[in-house]
Amino acid sequence: MNNKLISILILLIISNSVKAFDLDLTVDDDIRKNYNSTKLVEDTKTQQEESLPELPVILDMKDDAIQIQNSQSTVQTQQITTQSTTISNRNIKISKGTSFNVINSTKVNDWQGRGTKIKFYTKQAIVKRKYTIPANTIFTGEIIETHQPQITCNGGLVVIRIRSMQYKGQIIPINAYITKADSKMIFLNNIKGDRTYLKTMWQKGNWGRTLFGKMLNLTVSLGGDGATLLLSPFPFAYGTICLGLNTLTSPICAFFSKGGHVSIPSGSKFRIKLLDDAFIN
Repeated sequence: MNNKLISILILLIISNSVKAFDLDLTVDDDIRKNYNSTKLVEDTKTQQEESLPELPVILDMKDDAIQIQNSQSTVQTQQITTQSTTISNRNIKISKGTSFNVINSTKVNDWQGRGTKIKFYTKQAIVKRKYTIPANTIFTGEIIETHQPQITCNGGLVVIRIRSMQYKGQIIPINAYITKADSKMIFLNNIKGDRTYLKTMWQKGNWGRTLFGKMLNLTVSLGGDGATLLLSPFPFAYGTICLGLNTLTSPICAFFSKGGHVSIPSGSKFRIKLLDDAFIN
């Protein structure tokens, strides 16, 4: 009896397994009919292509470095070309501080106003290592400041600035000033008239000294005669008082006097000196 029950259970289990296997196969057949695997793969690829961003372009750093070097080389070449052009256009340099001995062809005085042109020329050729300034080369300047003699015995004043040089038919701009005028050294480019304070003060005292000399002679002449001996001290005393007063007042009187004029005739010797470098072709 027991064996039969066991046999029946086994048969039931086997039959159920077979039905389950048939069911699985049926489901697989339905999936194959309703789904297209090829279409699913294409849809997946499309979604991936649409969703993924574009990759950045990787630059070749070597090429960029070469381009930068080429551009820098071009700029340097242009700069060198520009400098070469500048040097070729100004191939002779006269350094600042260079001096030239010249002669004025225009008179110089403190009656002339600002802007008056003053001309100079080289009497002889000036030979340097890299250039030669021919004889009769003309230098042109102008008066930039001037005044006539003033009180306190202050002399007249003329300040000249050299603006150009005529070199082989070309007008070369220069910036120069005067260091010697009429064979006298000039400081700070100021050509000044004589300061005559001491000279004027001495002249103002001439009256007292002259009177004192006369009174002294009178005293001596009176002292030689016995009748006038008592009067002889009075002229001497008068002359001494006048001399003292005149000596005390002469510095004050000289203070209100004027100095000397600036007056330099043409043909005088001058020396000019460059303030800046000059360039000639």
